[in-house]
Amino acid sequence: MNTLNISLLQADLSWENPKENLSYFSSQIEQINNDVDLIVLPEMFTTGFSMNASELAEEVNGTTVNWMKDIAKTKNSAVVGSVVITEENQYFNRLFFVFPSGKFEYYDKKHTFTLAKEHETYSSGTEKLLVEYKGWKICPLICYDLRFPVWARNVEDYDLLLYVASWPEKRISAWDALLKARAIENMSYTIGVNRIGKDGNDYAYVGHSVIVDCLGEALSKEKNEAAEIISVQIHKNTQEEVRNKLGFLKDRDIFELKE
Repeated sequence: MNTLNISLLQADLSWENPKENLSYFSSQIEQINNDVDLIVLPEMFTTGFSMNASELAEEVNGTTVNWMKDIAKTKNSAVVGSVVITEENQYFNRLFFVFPSGKFEYYDKKHTFTLAKEHETYSSGTEKLLVEYKGWKICPLICYDLRFPVWARNVEDYDLLLYVASWPEKRISAWDALLKARAIENMSYTIGVNRIGKDGNDYAYVGHSVIVDCLGEALSKEKNEAAEIISVQIHKNTQEEVRNKLGFLKDRDIFELKE
């Protein structure tokens, strides 16, 4: 499939209120037309970026994942977002990629945000996820992962890199710059979905969700700060033509990641 129709949902999350957030996202997703292929939600989209995992964590077969399955089936679209999950007496900031069939794959955030002491609550993931979907190879990551280019390096020839995030206003210029950097160095379409509003710790968020092409050019409005649905169509053959013409990925370094 050459084209992929993507909708990003930038939203003001209700603090630690999964019921209200799910209701909000349900109403927003109803507005998306039925030719959408991929719907992307922010980091911890049902709770906000909370360290209160003992009260908020769900199991994999819990309410939120089942909601994602229902949305995916109803819209005939993949749905992506991260959720607070408990498993084997540990907590994870876990991203789910849910297919229209209801099947899902997941990624546990590798780089937990030590500045907010996320590492004291959530266990770090160890495996990078590559999803095959409609002929596209997709690499989904979470927020703080954006600061670590080696982890995102395109050694697998993926076609689309995406980040779900709760990236604060104080450092939003870094978000804007790093999304473009990751797109350029990996010669890949790159998505960043961030939230807006204030959380329960009084941290402010201003969104700036965007889709960037492999040359670092924004395909959607830049620095948008309102609650909105951002929809863009991307084209695989356009990217492949640029990659073949410029050949930058052929010159990438060979390296090995070690713990």
